[in-house]
Amino acid sequence: MALQESILEKLRSRKWRAGHQIPTEREFSAQSGLSRSAVRRVLARLKERGFITQTVGSGTYVSERIADKLGSLADLGTPLATSPADLMSARLVLEPAIIDMVIGNANSADFSRMDECCARAEAATSLEDFEHWDSRLHEVIAEAAHNSFISSVFHLINQARSEAEWGMLKRRSATPARRLEYQQEHRALVAALKQRDALEAKELCAAHLVHVRSNMLGY
Repeated sequence: MALQESILEKLRSRKWRAGHQIPTEREFSAQSGLSRSAVRRVLARLKERGFITQTVGSGTYVSERIADKLGSLADLGTPLATSPADLMSARLVLEPAIIDMVIGNANSADFSRMDECCARAEAATSLEDFEHWDSRLHEVIAEAAHNSFISSVFHLINQARSEAEWGMLKRRSATPARRLEYQQEHRALVAALKQRDALEAKELCAAHLVHVRSNMLGY
């Protein structure tokens, strides 16, 4: 069982309740065989969704609000099995389609989060960290639609992006030059969203996804 699904199962079963201190990154790494950076990304996703909290110098704990999250956990805990080709096809349909909602509902806090994701991706010193902030940017854009169903769908998309086959293809295709191109495309997309230019944002979003698909899958 993948680490995220293992943690979610303990939350669903109430083995780990609100306030429970969960293992450290080092312990999870030893138990799962994952690198510390991979464990960190899993914990970051769970923290972003409000399932856990982290206190510097103290540790990582189950959120006091976990009871409010258990309904969504039933869906999020189901592992996804989809091919990179199917995932890209779905993204090409879904991501441009939500642009109008993002344009209409995004606020300054949403745009700040988008900027942060771009900055973190540009500063990433490893492909793993870049991929985390790359995927997080797309999820933050979806969250800016301020629609809980859309946010849940895009969280599942990011789960699928964490599968081994996607990671292998991304590592093979993401050369330094291509990574720079992706960063520039992200910045252009965020700029169009800030300007509330729906047509431009849709075109940039679709072009970026086609570019990624071409690099990863060859078509």
